[in-house]
Amino acid sequence: MQFTINKADIQKELNLLQGVVEKKNTIPILSNVLLETSTSTLISLVATDLDVSLQTECAADVVKFGAVVVQAKKLFDIVRNLPDADIHFVKEDNDWVKITCGGSEFKIVGQAKEHFPSTPQMESYPTQMPAPALHHLINRTIFSITQEESRYALNGALFALTDEQMQMVATDGHRLALASMANQSAAGSAAVNVNVIIPKKALNEMLKLTAGSEEMMGFASDDNHLYFQLGQRKLTTRKLSGQFPNYDLVIPKTNDKVVPLNGERITQAIRQAALMADERSRSVKFEFNDNRLSITSQSADVGDAKVVIPVDYNGTSVTVGFNAQYLLDFLNNAGAEDILFEFKDEQSPAMLKPAKDDGYDYKYVVMPMRLL
Repeated sequence: MQFTINKADIQKELNLLQGVVEKKNTIPILSNVLLETSTSTLISLVATDLDVSLQTECAADVVKFGAVVVQAKKLFDIVRNLPDADIHFVKEDNDWVKITCGGSEFKIVGQAKEHFPSTPQMESYPTQMPAPALHHLINRTIFSITQEESRYALNGALFALTDEQMQMVATDGHRLALASMANQSAAGSAAVNVNVIIPKKALNEMLKLTAGSEEMMGFASDDNHLYFQLGQRKLTTRKLSGQFPNYDLVIPKTNDKVVPLNGERITQAIRQAALMADERSRSVKFEFNDNRLSITSQSADVGDAKVVIPVDYNGTSVTVGFNAQYLLDFLNNAGAEDILFEFKDEQSPAMLKPAKDDGYDYKYVVMPMRLL
């Protein structure tokens, strides 16, 4: 195998592949990337951890066809430290790869393609969704996915797609994020009725793929896998099995107190109060009373804090506790100037949502904390 490639082109693709490459080294071959010549003008690059796979292509001047498997991080480190010029790759008889660029030369250990696991393939992507919409849905829900690996069905987000609507839901049992919008699939897309759980790792890679893109993303599925295509890049992920909670039951229907809040002001107030919160619980106390909101926190080892902001509230006095980080996660991703804070009492879940309709239905439910 022998080819010449532009440094910037291959560096960009290798950077994307780093997120898929297995970091734990439980199966050594999964820390590698497969390089293979596709045509006389293209090379293919593949990384997998057996659950998530990413295949991409780069324009290249191919002299000799072939394939080789090399260590992904080391190859990326070499490429990004080379000068901005064409890079020459030559696979030698012992499967080592010689890399030259300007006055620099490297030799990196390689392996035969047969050692690299095969990845699921999909020939056609009948459903075409706008990449910006998918990026928006993921960005506003992914932070609510649980960190506990034992809660298998919650290790991803529920993606529901019908002919009318696109929706994504994530929860960790303490908070829930739901984002939906009208289905904007391209004309001629196949009719769909999808209800699947996408693993968090795959969602993180989809965020990278869709960032800044205005293209349509192709989608397909089979019994075990989901397939996404954006340009020359193809992402494949295993579906998460298990029963996702009935999120409709979690969304409050009887919250009778609605307080409009300025997003920037409430974010700043929570951040200030959280500086003195207990590091383990991260709890802050909200007290609504007479057109003002007092946010307080205390820690026996550090001290206490109190931040007061004016709000439009004339109801009975209510005091409720929240995990400050849960609130900040929503505020940092809502992208809204003003939000609505809806609640009922000290024991019931609160709901936050943007005050203005920007074409997306975005709800965030957070459970209150018991105040000591």
